[in-house]
Parts: sequence; C-alpha cells; structure tokens
Amino acid sequence: MNEQVSKISANDRKLNYFPLGDRGKTVQVLAPATVANLVCGFDVLGMCLNEPNDLMEIKLLDEKKIVIISADGYPLPLDPALNTAGAPLVEMINELPDNIGFEVTIHKKIKPGSGIGSSAASAAGAVVGANYLLNDFFSKPDLVRFAMFGEKVASGVKHADNIAPGIYGGITLIRSIHPLDIVPISSPQLFVTIVHPQIEVRTSDARQILRKEVLLKDAIKQWGNIAGLVAGFIQNDLALIGRSLEDVIIEPVRSILIPGFDEVKLKCKVTGALGGGISGSGPSIFMLSKDKKTAIEVETVMKEIYNKIGLAYHTYVTTINQTGVKIVIG
Repeated sequence: MNEQVSKISANDRKLNYFPLGDRGKTVQVLAPATVANLVCGFDVLGMCLNEPNDLMEIKLLDEKKIVIISADGYPLPLDPALNTAGAPLVEMINELPDNIGFEVTIHKKIKPGSGIGSSAASAAGAVVGANYLLNDFFSKPDLVRFAMFGEKVASGVKHADNIAPGIYGGITLIRSIHPLDIVPISSPQLFVTIVHPQIEVRTSDARQILRKEVLLKDAIKQWGNIAGLVAGFIQNDLALIGRSLEDVIIEPVRSILIPGFDEVKLKCKVTGALGGGISGSGPSIFMLSKDKKTAIEVETVMKEIYNKIGLAYHTYVTTINQTGVKIVIG
C-alpha cells in the first residue's frame, strides 16, 4: 500500500499536541546505510542495509534550538542549517510548540561521499529518534518530508531514494516527490555485497555530469527495466531481477568516475551475483546475490580487483534491513 503525505498546519498540531515524557528525554538510534537507484531506478528506488550504521544520540530540549555534536571528532558542520541531521530537525520544530528542541550527538561510521547514504542516515536517524521522543507524533511520510531537507543540504536537491528506505526499511519506490508518494515493496531475502573504493564522489558533482536530455529509445528501455525490477522483487523472480539490473542512462556516465567499475561488475556476475551497479552516486558498488556463499565469493572478487589496482577499499557483506532506523536505547 502506498502512503501519501498530507502536511498538517502548525496550529492544528499544537491543538492536538500530547504531553511528552513517558519515553524519557534521550534516545539512541542506529541509522542504516542505504543503496539508492538500484541501478535503473534513478531517484525513485532505494534499499536499506543492515550494515554499516551510524550511531546517534538524540536529546529532547526545553527550548527551541538544535545543537549538533560530533562524538568522534569528524568535521561535521555544527550550524544546524548546514548539517544533514540538523536541517530536518529545524523543519520539525517549526511544526511544534516553541519550547521544543533537540541535541544530536553523531558517531559517524558511514563515510560522507561513499555512495551508501551517509547524509540520509544522519537525516533519517535524527527525525526517527526525535519522533520517538515525541511519542511518534509525526507519521512516516512526515518524517521523510523533514529528512529530505538534509539531502538538500548535501546535494542541493530534495530526493528520497535513500531517505525513504532508511525510515521505512526494505525496498521503497518513490512514485512522486510532489506530492510525496512512497510505496514499500516486498522483496526476497537477498544478500548484498558492497565495495567502497577509498575515493570520494560528491553527490552534487555526480549530478552535474549527467546528460540533460535522454533519447526516447533509452528512456523506453529504462522504464522496462524499472518495471521489471519491481515485478521481480514482488514475485520473488531472481532471474527477472538479474536481467532488470541494467542502466542505460546514468551508469554509463557516472561509471567513468569509479576505477575498476566495469571489471567488478562483469566478474561478479560471472561469479554468480544476480547483478548490481553503482550505489547511489558512487564510488561504492553493490551486487545482489541469492545466498551468503555467493555473496562472500563476490566480495573476494572485489578485493582481488582493487588489490590489483592498488586502491584502498572497504567491503561489506550484509542483507536487506526490513525495519529501517532502529531504536537501541529509549
């Protein structure tokens, strides 16, 4: 079932506001990494991962302000308006009574510029944790609406293909941004292997190199792949998933920024992966596999390629996170 957002006015929210306090004033959350686009679904498909995660602590304040703290010394912007966790909370408190604010302490484990949803993890973790302290006052579509302001800080564009799966869990289709319309999609229990070459590809830069116009024949092929991928997930059709993981519009342009990309994709599929491609804007590359054994063999192939290239990297073998941001202490 799809979920559409309907913005409630600040005055209406105040009239229906419930007293706080029964859940305490501090909560910790695990904010997960995500894979955006899923190859062919640029800005409309996303998938939540069980690893890696940021750890965030959110504290309820009795005054209208947002405080950002970097727990491990990572150089995060401390101005809330310039921080991917802070900007969504600024929007949130504008729809709350004047005496509500939040302090956010961030243990950053998902490296910015990695392509696995670092900015979205901060944004999603902040709004889910804050909403928990508010006794789930806001709906999930509301939380996505707030969190997209964090993505705008990071890339200049409000997109939800990392945010939505981070908040809903699993795989999500963003049918529309205006109005916001999110469709959770059922999926098989697949394994995900990721390699993160230790270079940075900024989302804003990766967007700037994209073509402004697309040939109709390419658009038709892309639409078929998106529909095929969604159908493959819903029907648990691994063969259909595999042959739908093809991008004829975005990947051919962005892949030139990622050393070893073509070799990784080809050899991982030969090894048994269903398919995969660039995670978000890169440089991380993800591959889907039907079982853990294959996923580990795919990881070995990735390591061999980047060892040969001489480029440092991190790898992850994980699964699809079906719940999104997790409350760990509350």
